[in-house]
Amino acid sequence: MHRCLWLLVFLCGIGSAQAAAPKTVLVLGDSLSAAHNIPLESGWVYLLHVRLAKMVPKWTVVNASISGETSVSGRNRLPALLEKYHPQVLVLELGANDGLRGLPLSALRENLAAMIELAQQRKVRVLLLGIELPVNYGPQYRDGLRAIYAGLAQERHAALLPFLLDGVALDPALMQDDGMHPVAAAEPHVLDNVWRRLQPLLH
Repeated sequence: MHRCLWLLVFLCGIGSAQAAAPKTVLVLGDSLSAAHNIPLESGWVYLLHVRLAKMVPKWTVVNASISGETSVSGRNRLPALLEKYHPQVLVLELGANDGLRGLPLSALRENLAAMIELAQQRKVRVLLLGIELPVNYGPQYRDGLRAIYAGLAQERHAALLPFLLDGVALDPALMQDDGMHPVAAAEPHVLDNVWRRLQPLLH
């Protein structure tokens, strides 16, 4: 009788441990998500990790972001990342380096679409983070970039944050000297931007 009772408790413990296993958010981005030139623990992705760790059930974050990442290199890396981490949510923040290098918008769209499709084939929910380019790139290219994010989100039924640095990019006090990356003090605001669109996907 006692052995059966202990066996039951043990099996229940296994079930509880499995139920409590944290789910995963995979962030695939560039320097805007890789805490460029600021302490790692100040970056919005690490702050997201801290916030998610307090949730019940818990979530964990894998930050696969690399400074200088382009959409084609992200596309090449994504299959192995999905296979290794089995995320429930993919946060996709790519396109800035494509734009800064003046790469064809058609190539960016193709790469982002392929990554969204690959994730969704694995039942991974996708949040697409849009970026903006400096005004000297001209309205045609900047408008085309915006249209890519908006169009893909609508066509692929992905969540969208139109501009990651909304409320940050135009405030010099919140940006580093390069005018492209937020200072550490701005990262909580960046996280708030992301959180509004990410939270509905955490189920």
